Amino acid sequence: MTTPWPTTSPAVRDLIRRGAELILDPPADWVKEIHEASLSGDRIRAVAEDPVLADGIRRTNMANVMRWATYTAAHPGERVPIAITAEILTGARDLVRRGLDEASLDAFRTTQAVAWRRWMDIAFHLTDDPVILRELLDVSSLSISTFIDDTVNAMSERMRAEREELTRGSHAERRQAVSLVLEGAPIPHARAEAQLGYRLSGPQVAAVVWSMVPDATEMLEAACDVLARSARVTTRLTVAASATSWWIWLPTHDVGTPDLGDLPEVRVSLGRSGDGVDGFRSAHFQAVATQRLHAQLGVRRRQLVTYDDIRLVSLLIRDSAATEEFVDDILGDLATADDDLRTTIHTWISVQCNTSRTAELLYTHRNTIIRRLARADELLPRPLAENMVDVAVALELLRWRE
Repeated sequence: MTTPWPTTSPAVRDLIRRGAELILDPPADWVKEIHEASLSGDRIRAVAEDPVLADGIRRTNMANVMRWATYTAAHPGERVPIAITAEILTGARDLVRRGLDEASLDAFRTTQAVAWRRWMDIAFHLTDDPVILRELLDVSSLSISTFIDDTVNAMSERMRAEREELTRGSHAERRQAVSLVLEGAPIPHARAEAQLGYRLSGPQVAAVVWSMVPDATEMLEAACDVLARSARVTTRLTVAASATSWWIWLPTHDVGTPDLGDLPEVRVSLGRSGDGVDGFRSAHFQAVATQRLHAQLGVRRRQLVTYDDIRLVSLLIRDSAATEEFVDDILGDLATADDDLRTTIHTWISVQCNTSRTAELLYTHRNTIIRRLARADELLPRPLAENMVDVAVALELLRWRE
């Protein structure tokens, strides 16, 4: 038999309403703490390391916080009904398609702990009457924990439904075959190619096509078409890793210069090309690694990022504090100079200190380049000619950091 929901006194209902209204406009440090807590812990490391999954968890968490606060402000003290929102549906689908189970829902439990601490801070500022405070904490504790339980149960049900769907039909066969090839399992090539509808011999290049926009299926499909046209190929292999992230392989060494201008919300992270099954695997793993750093450093600036673009940076940013110190020590005041000056130095070094070529690439007069080089020497702790390699590395790190 269902336990009846407790009746709340008018005084406590008023306090709960006032507290919930404060949450509707949460301070930035609250939001940051919730996001960090939700993606901490060993059980959800696979989620935290995947930029698309991590972004989905953040969106779902904030949607849940706003759902609870909005309903509670209008109906203080009452049980908050869940809503099967787009965030919940997309989140469940993405987790299952990455091969994750219900343990990944721990993110919502850790969020609950942070939310409860913040709520207690609010409660103790609302009243110092011990009787009213006790009732306030009892009711709100039940409300928050029940809402999280209901949400986790709803997501678990959606995950079970998604898992059942994925175990049926050609999509499941294709994904299973891809997984076996990537894992190096001894699956015969002929059988794998038959299940994939794609040849594994010859040149291979892989990419992760993704977006931070929920339910981006049409955009991702269009982006895959752009890549195939740019690469001048008529066949491709695509696997829906999630609702907002697709894996794609193309039988080529060169994808050309894809024009993604009509798809501003789409990002493409590209691995190096290779040959045969080994190339199929290595190109994919490079694309996935590129996607992670692409999301961390360059999602707003560049739509397409290659493995070669971020290879050096990925090796250097393992220790963020040391990276910051290196950039500041090497560049000095140049680190905060205007972008034109830093771009000039970066370009000049990349073309082997050729001033005329730098001027051509930047559509700038040669004398302007010379003046910028002199200005850089004034700002750098050490002259550019004496420390060129370190300056180039620091500028590359700064370019991505921004």
